[in-house]
Amino acid sequence: MASSSGDRVDPAAGLGLRPVRERFAAEVSEDARLVGDARAGDRAAFGRLYDRYARMVHGVLLAKVPVGDVDDLVQDVFLLALRRLSTLREPGSFGAWLAAIARNQANDYHRRSVPEDQLTDDASENESEFSNVSGDRPSGDRPSGDDSSSAVAILDAIRTLPDAYRETLILRLVEGMTGPEIAARTGLTHGSVRVNLHRGMQQLRAKLNPGDSPIEETQ
Repeated sequence: MASSSGDRVDPAAGLGLRPVRERFAAEVSEDARLVGDARAGDRAAFGRLYDRYARMVHGVLLAKVPVGDVDDLVQDVFLLALRRLSTLREPGSFGAWLAAIARNQANDYHRRSVPEDQLTDDASENESEFSNVSGDRPSGDRPSGDDSSSAVAILDAIRTLPDAYRETLILRLVEGMTGPEIAARTGLTHGSVRVNLHRGMQQLRAKLNPGDSPIEETQ
């Protein structure tokens, strides 16, 4: 028996998506409050924003610049954001605004002096940062032997993908962010994140010998 419009059921509820969306909607509201407090001079509030978005900024930069320069650029992005906080028109869109600053900083980095072919030159310097790429180990664990080589090989392969896939895959595989979290942090739609992960993973598999790839597709 067909239900009336008043009895319509949200299909997302059965998939467990509603709690996820509600959680990130609450975070948007909290972002707006923290931005307001930070504008008023509350450095602790900006520290909360840093803690919430540092992984996202790190991943966006890692997709575009040499590994050895990422940490310094993360600090530059947040310092620039702090100085420009008064220009943010929609405090609840802090994440998307911050991601745009990170991408612009990466572009500026390359315009200054660094050729594109140096993107992977420093990959071996900080291999420990990529421990989440080929498994679910805690981020503090240092890979060794084959694990370390595999992590670097995967990162190098990801860096050859188109920008949209590269950034989303690094946020998922290296930074350990979920699909909904990536959407909430970067301002991308959930659909765009799903497409980027799906197509990016297909291209990544094609580059890595599918029979030997340690990666399983992330839905």
